Order: sequence, then structure tokens, then C-alpha cells
Amino acid sequence: MKMLFTLILSFCLIFYFNVEIVSTSPLHYDSIFNFGDSLSDTGNFLLSGAMAFPVIGQLPYGETFFRHATGRCSDGRLVVDFISEASGLPHLPPYLALRKDQLHSFHGVNFAVAGATALDAKFFYDQSIGKVLWTNDSLSVQLGWFKQLKSSLCTTKQECDNYFKKSLFLVGEIGGNDYNYAYFVGGSIKQLRASVPLVVEAITKATSFLIEEGAVELLVPGNFPIGCSAVYLTLFGSPNKTEYDRNGCLKAYNAFSKNHNYQLKRALDMLRQKYPHARIIYADYYGAAMRFIHAPRHHGFTGGTLTACCGGGGPYNFNNSARCGHIGSRACSNPSSHANWDGIHLTEAAYRYVAMGLVNGTFTTPPLRSSLK
Repeated sequence: MKMLFTLILSFCLIFYFNVEIVSTSPLHYDSIFNFGDSLSDTGNFLLSGAMAFPVIGQLPYGETFFRHATGRCSDGRLVVDFISEASGLPHLPPYLALRKDQLHSFHGVNFAVAGATALDAKFFYDQSIGKVLWTNDSLSVQLGWFKQLKSSLCTTKQECDNYFKKSLFLVGEIGGNDYNYAYFVGGSIKQLRASVPLVVEAITKATSFLIEEGAVELLVPGNFPIGCSAVYLTLFGSPNKTEYDRNGCLKAYNAFSKNHNYQLKRALDMLRQKYPHARIIYADYYGAAMRFIHAPRHHGFTGGTLTACCGGGGPYNFNNSARCGHIGSRACSNPSSHANWDGIHLTEAAYRYVAMGLVNGTFTTPPLRSSLK
């Protein structure tokens, strides 16, 4: 009994210590620039008008923290929001809402768009699946937005270098939709393996482009374990129990995510050799998510990690005919007890866990915090 009490006390002290690290030692960035898709979009998709009545523009999206919908694909804050808070900065405004009069107190901007891909839209139209794209605002389009904005922030190379050396650039997560679109129209794992090098190349080219533009600190996340996602578990479930791991996730799809992440890490290693002056940090979203998927209750997810909080029923509470926000769906009473929000995206509680792992250096290589001096 005494040993059990000691273990519990030790865990509580460790948890308290980690919280204190985050609250008393914020990251020291003057600005943050974010690129990506729905995992980090703070409103661009909503503002783009790409869809007439997107459900992310209404409750229950945004209900936990903001108390209203903001265009975020979650019940509350995202990883990028927590990184901004840890830096002592306001939440990043979406690029499409940025006004010129905001530049005098500029602390960064979010270029991410829900549904965005690493590869250009033309690639998907050439593959005859372009009609399923949510948006044409791919990674290259977002880089174009950055290029346009840059001239308003600095003019000379020296001025830009001085400005951006105090900034953090988040390059993703991006690439997940490149696979999602293809999978959801019937693509096989074998077919999609061929596209992984193309997606990784697009991400590394974007990273290289930003370094050439003056970025020196870049955080590049890998993909989450898609085999644990409610939408994949629903659409690609199997009666064969051997296709699932001990956590209930689809092994083949998780292996696909790990392959993408492996190739991305190798590509980033090559970029580090090319740009030794830059700090290119890999963010292990996969590892962070698997921690709470493997032991959900240990991390506070008493409602589980594989079942969506908001949905229209089914084994994983994901129903394509009654997705979160649509007629026939409803949200759980306590989203913080769930890791999965709507079958595809995570809850604020899960994003917070991932973000704190990045801030504290647990899931970043090299550690994010060690760069701060």
C-alpha cells in the first residue's frame, strides 16, 4: 500500500512539474507562421466560401473553449493554439481575415485551410478524383500567400532575416488529406504507397522554400495513426481480428502512416545537411497520439479514444449520413473525456496533450525547447 501511494504521489508530482514548465517558461517567439489543413485551420476554409453551409461554422464545433464556432475542426483549441499560448502570443488569425491595420501589432498568421493537400489540386484532377477536394488551397497556394504577406513585414534581406529568426514556422501537419481523398474513393494501400514520396517531397520543398525566405526555426509534424481514426475504423473495418492491434486500431493503415513518417524524417535529415544554420524539428504526432490511445484512462480519456464524441451512431459513433453537426448527430456531454471529436479530428483535450508534448520536447526531434536561449 505504501509503495502504491508513493507511485501515485510521484506521478502527481511529475504531472504538476510538467504543467509548471509550460506555464512558467513559455516559448520565446515573436511570431508564428502556420501552414496546413483542418488539423490547424483557424478559419480560412470558412472564410474562403468553398462550401455554402459548412458544419464547422456552427455549434457544437467550438463549444468547449470559444463557446461558438470559429472554423476550427474541433470542439475547441488546436495544437497551434496551445503553441501560441505557450509563446505568450494571441491565437493566430486566419490569413483570409488579416487586415493591413493589424500589421503594426503582428504576431503571426495562420495559412492552413481545412481540406488542403500537400500536392497541388491538379494532381488529383489528373487522377480523376479532383471532384472530392474540399479546397484548391494546397500547400503551394499557402506559400504564395506567405510570399505576398512577406513584403508587408520586411523589405531587405537583412531586415527579413532579423525578423524571421525570432519566428516559428509550422509546416503542417499536411499530407493527410492527400491520402484521405484517395482512400475514401476506393484507393488501396498498395496504390497509395506510390504517392508517399511525392507527398513527402512537397512537404520538404515547402520547408526548403521557407528557409530560403529566411525561416530558421521550423517544426514539421508527421501524420497521426490513421488506423485508430473512427472514420477509417468505420469505412475499412474487418471481421478478421488479426487485422487489428491490441488497441483496436487497423494495423495496415497505421503501418502506412508510419511509412509516411519514416520517409519524412529521412527527407528532413537531408534538409538539415543542406541547411545547417536552420533548426528543422520533427514533431512526432504519431507517437504522441499512440500514448493516449494505448492507455486512454491513464491520460484522462475515460470516454475512450477510438469512438467519436460527436457523431450519428455506429460502433465508433461515425455515420457518414449523420456526421457531426448534421441532422441525426449529437455531441457527447463531456468532450474532454474523449480523444476523438468527430471521427476525423481530435478534441481540444487530445490536441492539448499533443501540444504539451511538443512544447516540453517529449515528441520533438531535436527538442523544441533546447533551441530557446
